[in-house]
Amino acid sequence: MVDLGCWPGGWLQVAAAAVGPGGRVVGVDVAALDPLPDPQVVVLEADLAQPGIEERILDALGGPADVLLCDAAPKLTGIRDRDRALEEELLLAIEALVTPLLRPGGDLLVKILESPEAREVERRLGARFERSKALRPAASRQRSSERYLLARGLRDAGVGKATAT
Repeated sequence: MVDLGCWPGGWLQVAAAAVGPGGRVVGVDVAALDPLPDPQVVVLEADLAQPGIEERILDALGGPADVLLCDAAPKLTGIRDRDRALEEELLLAIEALVTPLLRPGGDLLVKILESPEAREVERRLGARFERSKALRPAASRQRSSERYLLARGLRDAGVGKATAT
Protein backbone atom coordinates (compact mmCIF):
# COMPACT_ATOMS: atom_id res chain seq x y z
CA MET A 1 0.00 0.00 0.00
CA VAL A 2 1.24 3.51 -0.79
CA ASP A 3 0.17 6.71 0.99
CA LEU A 4 1.08 9.85 -0.96
CA GLY A 5 1.01 13.00 1.18
CA CYS A 6 1.23 10.91 4.35
CA TRP A 7 1.91 13.62 6.93
CA PRO A 8 1.00 13.55 9.86
CA GLY A 9 0.79 9.75 9.66
CA GLY A 10 -2.77 8.81 10.62
CA TRP A 11 -3.52 7.01 7.37
CA LEU A 12 -0.15 5.23 7.63
CA GLN A 13 -1.17 3.78 10.98
CA VAL A 14 -4.51 2.57 9.60
CA ALA A 15 -2.77 1.15 6.51
CA ALA A 16 -0.18 -0.63 8.68
CA ALA A 17 -2.96 -2.31 10.65
CA ALA A 18 -4.75 -3.27 7.40
CA VAL A 19 -1.71 -4.95 5.79
CA GLY A 20 -0.53 -6.55 9.03
CA PRO A 21 3.02 -7.53 9.93
CA GLY A 22 3.54 -9.41 6.64
CA GLY A 23 2.61 -6.42 4.48
CA ARG A 24 4.37 -3.23 3.52
CA VAL A 25 3.25 0.41 3.52
CA VAL A 26 5.24 3.21 1.93
CA GLY A 27 4.40 6.81 2.79
CA VAL A 28 5.71 9.85 0.95
CA ASP A 29 5.58 13.49 2.02
CA VAL A 30 7.63 16.66 1.76
CA ALA A 31 7.25 17.10 5.53
CA ALA A 32 9.21 14.96 7.97
CA LEU A 33 7.21 12.54 10.11
CA ASP A 34 7.89 11.32 13.60
CA PRO A 35 9.02 7.69 13.43
CA LEU A 36 6.19 5.14 13.52
CA PRO A 37 6.50 1.98 15.60
CA ASP A 38 5.25 -0.26 12.79
CA PRO A 39 8.17 -2.11 11.13
CA GLN A 40 6.14 -2.63 7.93
CA VAL A 41 5.98 1.16 7.33
CA VAL A 42 8.65 2.98 5.31
CA VAL A 43 8.48 6.76 5.00
CA LEU A 44 10.20 8.70 2.24
CA GLU A 45 10.68 12.43 2.64
CA ALA A 46 10.29 13.63 -0.94
CA ASP A 47 8.26 15.72 -3.36
CA LEU A 48 5.79 13.72 -5.47
CA ALA A 49 7.01 15.50 -8.62
CA GLN A 50 10.68 14.68 -7.89
CA PRO A 51 12.34 12.77 -10.76
CA GLY A 52 12.82 9.11 -9.86
CA ILE A 53 10.33 9.10 -6.98
CA GLU A 54 8.37 6.19 -8.48
CA GLU A 55 11.51 4.01 -8.48
CA ARG A 56 12.25 4.91 -4.85
CA ILE A 57 8.68 4.01 -3.86
CA LEU A 58 8.68 0.74 -5.80
CA ASP A 59 12.06 -0.22 -4.28
CA ALA A 60 10.78 0.47 -0.76
CA LEU A 61 7.52 -1.38 -1.44
CA GLY A 62 9.04 -4.31 -3.29
CA GLY A 63 6.80 -3.93 -6.36
CA PRO A 64 3.49 -2.33 -7.38
CA ALA A 65 0.87 -1.59 -4.73
CA ASP A 66 -2.63 -3.01 -4.36
CA VAL A 67 -3.90 0.31 -2.98
CA LEU A 68 -2.80 3.89 -3.54
CA LEU A 69 -4.02 6.47 -1.01
CA CYS A 70 -3.48 10.17 -1.50
CA ASP A 71 -4.54 12.82 0.98
CA ALA A 72 -1.96 15.30 -0.32
CA ALA A 73 -2.86 18.95 -0.70
CA PRO A 74 -0.76 21.93 -1.67
CA LYS A 75 0.13 24.65 0.81
CA LEU A 76 -2.57 27.17 0.01
CA THR A 77 -1.62 30.83 -0.37
CA GLY A 78 -5.10 32.40 -0.31
CA ILE A 79 -4.57 33.62 -3.86
CA ARG A 80 -7.25 31.72 -5.80
CA ASP A 81 -5.47 31.40 -9.16
CA ARG A 82 -2.17 30.43 -7.54
CA ASP A 83 -3.86 27.86 -5.31
CA ARG A 84 -5.65 26.30 -8.29
CA ALA A 85 -2.35 26.10 -10.18
CA LEU A 86 -0.68 24.42 -7.17
CA GLU A 87 -3.52 21.90 -6.90
CA GLU A 88 -3.32 21.14 -10.61
CA GLU A 89 0.47 20.61 -10.42
CA LEU A 90 0.00 18.21 -7.51
CA LEU A 91 -2.79 16.28 -9.26
CA LEU A 92 -0.70 15.96 -12.42
CA ALA A 93 2.18 14.52 -10.35
CA ILE A 94 -0.22 12.05 -8.71
CA GLU A 95 -1.77 11.15 -12.07
CA ALA A 96 1.71 10.35 -13.43
CA LEU A 97 2.41 8.02 -10.49
CA VAL A 98 -0.76 5.90 -10.69
CA THR A 99 0.30 3.53 -13.48
CA PRO A 100 3.87 2.92 -12.29
CA LEU A 101 2.88 2.44 -8.64
CA LEU A 102 -0.43 0.58 -8.82
CA ARG A 103 -0.79 -2.98 -10.06
CA PRO A 104 -3.54 -3.77 -12.60
CA GLY A 105 -6.75 -4.33 -10.65
CA GLY A 106 -5.55 -2.04 -7.85
CA ASP A 107 -7.58 0.69 -6.16
CA LEU A 108 -7.09 4.44 -5.71
CA LEU A 109 -8.44 6.96 -3.20
CA VAL A 110 -7.30 10.53 -3.89
CA LYS A 111 -8.27 13.91 -2.40
CA ILE A 112 -9.38 16.49 -4.94
CA LEU A 113 -10.03 20.19 -4.32
CA GLU A 114 -12.78 21.57 -6.56
CA SER A 115 -11.71 23.37 -9.75
CA PRO A 116 -12.22 22.88 -13.51
CA GLU A 117 -8.63 21.63 -13.82
CA ALA A 118 -9.15 19.13 -11.01
CA ARG A 119 -12.34 17.85 -12.64
CA GLU A 120 -10.40 17.13 -15.84
CA VAL A 121 -7.71 15.18 -13.95
CA GLU A 122 -10.48 13.36 -12.04
CA ARG A 123 -12.15 12.43 -15.34
CA ARG A 124 -8.89 11.10 -16.82
CA LEU A 125 -8.03 9.15 -13.67
CA GLY A 126 -11.51 7.66 -13.39
CA ALA A 127 -11.38 6.46 -16.99
CA ARG A 128 -8.35 4.30 -16.14
CA PHE A 129 -10.36 2.20 -13.68
CA GLU A 130 -13.27 -0.24 -13.91
CA ARG A 131 -15.36 1.91 -11.55
CA SER A 132 -14.95 5.36 -10.10
CA LYS A 133 -16.99 7.63 -7.89
CA ALA A 134 -16.53 11.07 -6.35
CA LEU A 135 -17.25 11.12 -2.62
CA ARG A 136 -17.72 13.98 -0.18
CA PRO A 137 -17.05 12.79 3.37
CA ALA A 138 -19.62 13.81 5.97
CA ALA A 139 -16.72 15.03 8.12
CA SER A 140 -15.76 17.70 5.54
CA ARG A 141 -16.58 21.27 6.48
CA GLN A 142 -19.70 22.65 4.81
CA ARG A 143 -17.81 25.19 2.66
CA SER A 144 -14.86 22.94 1.90
CA SER A 145 -14.09 22.21 -1.76
CA GLU A 146 -12.57 18.88 -0.72
CA ARG A 147 -13.83 15.60 -2.07
CA TYR A 148 -12.30 12.21 -2.85
CA LEU A 149 -12.15 10.10 -5.98
CA LEU A 150 -12.55 6.41 -5.21
CA ALA A 151 -11.48 4.34 -8.20
CA ARG A 152 -11.53 0.55 -8.18
CA GLY A 153 -9.87 -1.90 -10.54
CA LEU A 154 -7.04 -0.22 -12.46
CA ARG A 155 -7.28 -1.26 -16.08
CA ASP A 156 -4.27 -2.36 -18.08
CA ALA A 157 -3.00 0.57 -20.17
CA GLY A 158 -5.26 1.42 -23.09
CA VAL A 159 -8.22 -0.77 -22.08
CA GLY A 160 -11.81 0.58 -22.15
CA LYS A 161 -13.64 3.25 -20.17
CA ALA A 162 -14.73 3.36 -16.54
CA THR A 163 -18.30 3.17 -15.37
CA ALA A 164 -19.55 5.46 -12.65
CA THR A 165 -20.96 3.72 -9.57
